[in-house]
Amino acid sequence: MVHRKEIALLIVQKLTEEKESLKVRFLESQNEIGFFYIDDLLPEDLVYAVYKNFPKLSESKQRKNIREHKYVAYQMDQYKPLLEEVIYAFQDEKVVHIISEICGLENVLPDEKLYAGGLSLMTKDNYLSPHIDNSHDKDRQLWRILNLLFYVAPAWKAENGGNLELWNKGLQGKPILVESSFNRLVVMTTHQKSWHSVNKVLVDDVRCCVSNYYFSKTPLLENENFHVTTFRGRPSQKIKDFILKIDNSLRSSVRKVFKKGIRENPHHYKK
Repeated sequence: MVHRKEIALLIVQKLTEEKESLKVRFLESQNEIGFFYIDDLLPEDLVYAVYKNFPKLSESKQRKNIREHKYVAYQMDQYKPLLEEVIYAFQDEKVVHIISEICGLENVLPDEKLYAGGLSLMTKDNYLSPHIDNSHDKDRQLWRILNLLFYVAPAWKAENGGNLELWNKGLQGKPILVESSFNRLVVMTTHQKSWHSVNKVLVDDVRCCVSNYYFSKTPLLENENFHVTTFRGRPSQKIKDFILKIDNSLRSSVRKVFKKGIRENPHHYKK
């Protein structure tokens, strides 16, 4: 089996090769939702192996509500060892360093606990409504600043749905569509204006994604305040948007009273 250090070196090598062009791409979007993506990140046979080792939907935890419908897996010792190796390759200090350089950020920190990270699976009719991510880490000590999404489903096409949408002009504008292409890594900033979503999967297949977050002691934007994961409806979903605004307000009120919520969020790796 390939070790996480070996995978990390492969990631660093690829990012280093395209470092200058990725810097330019990130800089062009930095004033809205800073992001870049890179294709063919790892050797194809390795990425196929990661895909083949993904858990079945029945082995994952389903999240189905008005905000989202998807499957997640994060207790990594319950799954094939290769999956833990590839996830923690993205947490390697050399990978964190090169991505920090591309984004022009300092003092970026990985998250060993994989809070809200891990594996994401989406099948037909699954979706993720427009949202901004929770502003902090598990213990509410650090600010969430970068979201890393590594797509591993072979031959995934834009017409399959299940693609990332970046609402860089706000929810009344038109989002940037980033295809969930095989062997593509997307890195995007997370802050109170980084609205993003995943459009509905339209095919009877499973979109598989390896998800990681990076944190910092300071937020990306000035005047950033703590916020829960905040969902909204799409521009055409007026009633849903109204309901989600109420839902956001209720959940935010709870967190003002209970700093870590009424119960601890279970979505982290308990080693």
